[in-house]
Amino acid sequence: MVEIKAFIFDLDGVLTDTAEYHYQAWQRLADAEGIPFSREENDAMRGLARRDSLNVLLKGREIDEATAQAWMVRKNDYYVALLSKISPDDLLPGVGDFLAAAKADGLKLGVGSASKNARPALEKLNILSLFDAVGDGYSVVHGKPSPDLFVWVAGRLGINPAQGVVFEDAAAGIQAAKRGGFYTVGLGDAVGEGATIRLPNLGGMRPREILARLV
Repeated sequence: MVEIKAFIFDLDGVLTDTAEYHYQAWQRLADAEGIPFSREENDAMRGLARRDSLNVLLKGREIDEATAQAWMVRKNDYYVALLSKISPDDLLPGVGDFLAAAKADGLKLGVGSASKNARPALEKLNILSLFDAVGDGYSVVHGKPSPDLFVWVAGRLGINPAQGVVFEDAAAGIQAAKRGGFYTVGLGDAVGEGATIRLPNLGGMRPREILARLV
């Protein structure tokens, strides 16, 4: 039996929920450029890298790469301004206790987020110091649903993927983790049916309960 040595967490929708900030930033860009944009399209961006998210927004509309890069910078500027508001009060239910218990149980902790703002967000949430490795939008070339980001984090943690559990709220993230050979815990309704375990959130959960259900 493989021993689980580490938990790896997505950021948005797992540790905190900045989805509304992403929506507002993309909506502001869409409004400025006269592109229709809905919350359903924003939901389809869950777990995707920024360039892939822009493709969702564009819906097949052609723009040159220089324009695409400029638009992504604008969106990020809007998002970062909104992100400045977050604090430890914005941790999702049960997250603080769950992370503390996992550390106490001797598990290594990592973050695997497509966001290029993962580290600033973790700092504002006052939990950056809990993590042994942080993978973000700068860490790998191929984002989710490629497994590269989670494999990168596993390497920094010094584990094999089979020794790690990935916590995700997006179908693309679950797909990426499964492709990488990790156990998966899907949180919320957007993860689909592929996760090893599905939970509404981490509220009231203990790491040992997760491990007991996996192995």
